[in-house]
Order: sequence, then structure tokens, then C-alpha cells
Amino acid sequence: MATLQELRDERVRKLQDLTVLGVQAYPAVSNRTNMAQDIGKNYDDLAGKLVTVAGRITGIRKFGKLAFIVLKDASGQVQIFLKDGTVNNAPNYANSELALKDISLLDNGDFIEATGAVITTKTGEKSVEATDLRILAKSLRPMPSEQEGFSNKEERLRRRYVDTNVNKDVYSRYIRRSKFWQATRDYLLKNNFIEINVPVLEHTTGGADANPFVTHMDALDQDFYLRISHELPLKRLVGGGYEKVFDIGPRFRNENYTEEHLPEHVAMEWYWAYANWQDGMKFMTEMFRYVAQETFGTLEFNIHGKRVNLADTWQELDYATAIKDAYSIDVFNCTIEQVAEALKINKLEVEKTDSIARGIDKLWKNIRKDMVGPVWLVNTPKFISPLAKGNPQNPNVVQRFQPIIGGSELGNGFSELNDPTDQLNRFVEQQKMRDSGDAEAMMLDIDYIEMLEYGMPPACGWGYSERVFWLLEGVSAREGVPFVHMRSEIDDTTRAIYPNIKL
Repeated sequence: MATLQELRDERVRKLQDLTVLGVQAYPAVSNRTNMAQDIGKNYDDLAGKLVTVAGRITGIRKFGKLAFIVLKDASGQVQIFLKDGTVNNAPNYANSELALKDISLLDNGDFIEATGAVITTKTGEKSVEATDLRILAKSLRPMPSEQEGFSNKEERLRRRYVDTNVNKDVYSRYIRRSKFWQATRDYLLKNNFIEINVPVLEHTTGGADANPFVTHMDALDQDFYLRISHELPLKRLVGGGYEKVFDIGPRFRNENYTEEHLPEHVAMEWYWAYANWQDGMKFMTEMFRYVAQETFGTLEFNIHGKRVNLADTWQELDYATAIKDAYSIDVFNCTIEQVAEALKINKLEVEKTDSIARGIDKLWKNIRKDMVGPVWLVNTPKFISPLAKGNPQNPNVVQRFQPIIGGSELGNGFSELNDPTDQLNRFVEQQKMRDSGDAEAMMLDIDYIEMLEYGMPPACGWGYSERVFWLLEGVSAREGVPFVHMRSEIDDTTRAIYPNIKL
């Protein structure tokens, strides 16, 4: 079997032969009039008419004075039928045109354009009988066929552009990912929210428990953080008079890869003035259903072997009750020693920097992993919710709601804290945790306190990330994004091809 370098060398030779003929192998202009699927789907309207199709070659067969090319574009495949006497045998090479005799210079993976009448061949195949054939791009590396497959995980993640060409399910996945975010945006816009983009670089970052990435801005000669959340800038906008506002975009958390987490991922957050957590819970129950239906065409999912139906009534689960039932711990009256002991008994990691808040959160996540849902987790303790408004009926808890589906926590919402004194006190407690070595505790954002002192109306806020899509799609975080960060590596073939270039 020929090596990759040998196959590439052969294609380079063909490119040189095309160049000798005067063929421009990488023209800028294509004249496509129809997609591949149009030929079969709209055959009755197109039969006998002249069309131009364009795409990647996935198959070539030549039999004397006949040739057949299978062409693929984003819509599907179509057969190009070439016959001596029909296809132009006096091509304008300067216009990238080819004759039938030049077919041998084409390979699977090349991009071409074919113009001709829509016909049905003797074998019943709806095709384009080409009168003109143009090359649009010569490929120098062979694309694996669907029959050969492309299944090596490392290769798939590094060369997703090959993966999406060969594996139809992967190609379709990122179309659904796009639909997921479009449905998210559409639902909010239909409900009179305004999309306003907020900065990615921040002096002080906050809105979540996460270790941030740090960068430096030369223009100001100051360090900045890549945002870990959209929250605080969007709430500044609520203070600025915008009553329904949202943003969709990337956020960055300097943490390890897991099945549910990536250091960079896309998220959405909305903030709604004069609404509270109960309003938000109703709103999000319907939003989950809308987005799932628009993205996947169903509300029923099999998640890790568990049947989940988003059309079901969403139950509510009390946080403290769940911890009490599972571990016999009163979250409002316990010691760090009791929490550490419960962690050890349940074979959960215990770290020196763990606080009661961190330990309780680990215990909760151990419960969550076995839950099916859909369930709303409510009455979260105040000491692990530094940005949420307290519940007037119970000063120990906040007005917070989090959806549990298939063992995962798929978002976070609460009545927003708008008391500047209360918020400052909670920031101070978080800062103490940072000073004690907890790199994920929130920073004290004094500018945000200033905004609250000018006044922010009562509001509800919500955020979710593309983890919702990954879970409903049934894939890991790495499979859920088209391009994942990996250690930089250059393979031996590429090094051999470019020996004079420093790689």
C-alpha cells in the first residue's frame, strides 16, 4: 500500500501536469446554479434544463469514451455523466476547463464544477450530462472514503475537517449545534430580549466559581482575565436601564477536560428586570422544551441509559433535604470535619483547600449523578450562592433554581442580589476564600458594587452552556465541539514534506 507521502507526490505530479497545460487549478470563481440534491428532488422541473453544480469528487469511473463522477456538496450527492462528443473537447484551460481526456488528472477529493443538462441515464440514475467541466481546487492529500472510514479518535479530533467529510453523523452534529444556539436566540428574541455583546477581557472576572485565564494588554500595560461568565457585565446593563438582555458567546475556565467540561465553550446568559426566580423557572421550563424540539425534533431522550422526557412535569427538589437524606448532614449547622468525613466515606476527593461550601457541593454532585429528571433544584444554601438574593421565608437559602437532567446540572438561575451592602459582604467572604488558597472563589469586584449603589431593579438571571446540547446529543464535551484544544503536534509525514520549513 502506498504511503501518504507517495500518494501526495502523485497528486503533486498531476498538479504540475495541469500547470503545464495552462490550467488554473485554484480559480476564484464558481458559477454554480443548483445544489446537488436539486437534481433528484426537483427532477421534474429541471429535466432537460441546463444547470451548473459544484462540489468535491467522491468517486470517478472511466470506461473508454464514457466517464462518471460522483460529486458531493453540502446538500448531498449527484452523478456527473461525461461522454465523448458531448463534453467540450476544446477546453479553455486558462478558465480551468478540462476535456474528457484530462479526467486522469483528477482525483477523489478534488473540487470541480460541471455544467450540462439534467438527464436520466440508461441505468436510471438522475444525472448532469456535462458539456463543460472545470477544476476548482486540486487536493494534494487523499480524503478517506466512507468505506475506508476515519475512526481513530486522536486523528478525528486533530483533523475534524476530515472527520466531517467522512462521518455523516459528525457532520450533522454541528448543524444541530448551530440549530441549538439559533433556537436559543430565537426564543429570547420572541420574548422581547435584546442581544448585547459584553467584553471577553475583564479587569476583574466573576459570576462563577472558576480559575480564570490571564493575559496582558499592551495598550494599557495591564493584565486582564478572559471572562469566566457573562454575568456581571450583563447585570451592569440591567442597572443601565435594559430590562431584558442576553448574550451568547465563549467563556473560558482554566480547568481540566472532563466529559462535561472544556476550558473554552459557548454559553448564554439572560437577565430580566422585575422578574423573580419563580418567573424564571416557568420561562426556562418552556425554553428547554422549545430549544430541544427545534434542535432535535423531539422532547424524549435516552441519556446514559435513562429515559428523559422534557414534556413531563418538572419536579422541585430541596437542596438541604437531599443532603440530609443522603448523608445525615444539616448543611446549615455542620462542621468541616463532618463534611470531610462524609466525603471520605463516599470515596470523594478531599483537598486541603476545601471549605464547607466546597465539600457540600461535592456531596451534592455525588447525589446528582444518579438523578434522571427533569428536576428543578431549589433552596440552595446562601453560603454557596454569592450572587443570589436571599429567601425572605428562610434566611439560610437563596432564590435559586437549577435544572437536573440525566445526572447533570444544566444551568443556573436566581433572583439577582441587588443590595450593595449584602453583595459586598458576600464578595468579602469570597475574597477570604481566595486569600486562603481557593483559586476558584470569586474576586471582589468593587466597580460592580458601585453600579449597585446607583441602583439596579429586582431581576432574575439565567445561564446555560452548550453542555445542554452535548447531553441531549449524547456525546462528550470533546465530541460536542468542532475544534477542541490539544497539545500541538506535527506528524512525521508533514515534517518530511516540508524539510526546509521550521515546524
